[in-house]
Amino acid sequence: MQSIQVKCRKARLVPLLACSCLLLSGCEATLFAGLNATDQHHGITEQHGVVFDTEHALALDVYAPAQANHAPVVVFFYGGDWARGERAWYRFVGSALAAEGVVVVIPDYRKVPKVALDGFMSDAASAVAWAHAHADEFGGAANDIFVMGHSAGGQIAALLATDPEWLAASGMRPRDLAGFIGLAGCYDFVPVPDDDEDMIAAFGDTPEAQRRGQPVSYVQGNEPPMLLLQGVDDREVVPSNAISLTRAMDARHEDVTLKLYPDVGHEAVLLALSRPMRGDAPTLPDLLTFIHAHPAAR
Repeated sequence: MQSIQVKCRKARLVPLLACSCLLLSGCEATLFAGLNATDQHHGITEQHGVVFDTEHALALDVYAPAQANHAPVVVFFYGGDWARGERAWYRFVGSALAAEGVVVVIPDYRKVPKVALDGFMSDAASAVAWAHAHADEFGGAANDIFVMGHSAGGQIAALLATDPEWLAASGMRPRDLAGFIGLAGCYDFVPVPDDDEDMIAAFGDTPEAQRRGQPVSYVQGNEPPMLLLQGVDDREVVPSNAISLTRAMDARHEDVTLKLYPDVGHEAVLLALSRPMRGDAPTLPDLLTFIHAHPAAR
């Protein structure tokens, strides 16, 4: 059932402004390199560049606790307007969770304009199927896999958790997932603004076509538990996305928790997983609480 919580934090304006400027200027690589330099490495094993799709030359990185044994697994999909991003930028996500006993898989996926919805969603489903098949090799549990995403990656992960079409190709169902974790994800966006070129390229130029990629359209009562983390001050993916998905889940009496963070914007909800920004939002403890409260798929 629905649980809505609002948490407060003390604003740290200088770091957030610096991060926002870097992101808006397109210097994500510079920002993420700085955050990744502060990673915790002790007690964590890493494997980089593991190919999971030879046809499209797609690879993933795995971060695992050194002594992992039947640990929960999180497959994380990064954002970037479905058009940019690299898995290496998000090392801080993998190390933050691995340091707390969670195996993390971070895959790349094809992006617009080279592909549209069918392309990146099939890539995402393949990555989850790979994690399911290989979880035990990294000390993970195949029946304890969560999908998680930020922004555009939140849309990807949410669609895997709501529309059975995508996982069906590998013999899986949304309910085979232990849970979905959304960080400022795009869940309810139809109609797409005419001037949003990336979203038009991803989902098409008509509401009918766009609705196929909208997670809230598919909630039928067969979804895994959901945790939706959302900054109240998010101006890029407004809070109504998370609120709408919460209401759709609640209408079906499904397990959903929405946490609204005051004074938190679009990037901060994710960057709070990094060591320097951890005080800006309770993202990490909220993730861990949810993961440990939902130990296996039903």
